[in-house]
Amino acid sequence: MSDAQALIEAGRMLARKGLNTTSAGNLSVRQQGGMLITASGFDAERDGPESLVLLGADWQPVAGGRPSSEWRFHAAIYEHWPDAGAVIHTHSPFATALACQRKPIPPFHYMIARFGGDDVRCADYATFGTRQLSDNMLAALAGRHACLLANHGMVVYGSDVGHALGLALELETLCEQYWRTLQLGPPALLSAAEMAAVHERLADYGRPH
Repeated sequence: MSDAQALIEAGRMLARKGLNTTSAGNLSVRQQGGMLITASGFDAERDGPESLVLLGADWQPVAGGRPSSEWRFHAAIYEHWPDAGAVIHTHSPFATALACQRKPIPPFHYMIARFGGDDVRCADYATFGTRQLSDNMLAALAGRHACLLANHGMVVYGSDVGHALGLALELETLCEQYWRTLQLGPPALLSAAEMAAVHERLADYGRPH
């Protein structure tokens, strides 16, 4: 499957799962010297590969129309993390609800470790599409593969489109579980030692033995 088709299929999966609706959110995949990103106003249930925009090494469009207004933070992730092969941003219901509280997701569940640390941070608020939002996001992503964006949504990056899609789906599931847990009161949190053991176990998670 081509990178373009993988992006379209991922976008459609996010729509089917309810993580994005109509033109909310955006996706990209690294290309040699640039990236392929969804266009401004991209609707996964309506648009195909022809709606994607190719940005060159200077992050200027070289093919396609107008890129997503959030192209800047996609570019920032690719510039800062060489292992980032794809980026997904959603306005999914539970991640966004928690992001509007401007609080991190603590280690209430051991799978928080899958995102690289003992919590999922929430980036400080800034207007969408701005360099300030990119800077705030980079700070929240340090040592992580995901973060919340205050009063906005979530962003994840992975080694490829499939990896990033899996992280986005899992983060929304964890956000829902955390939201439901909060209805019963503050959850019991895993200790630093307990999370360290999880990180050690996850080091070869999913690899064949």
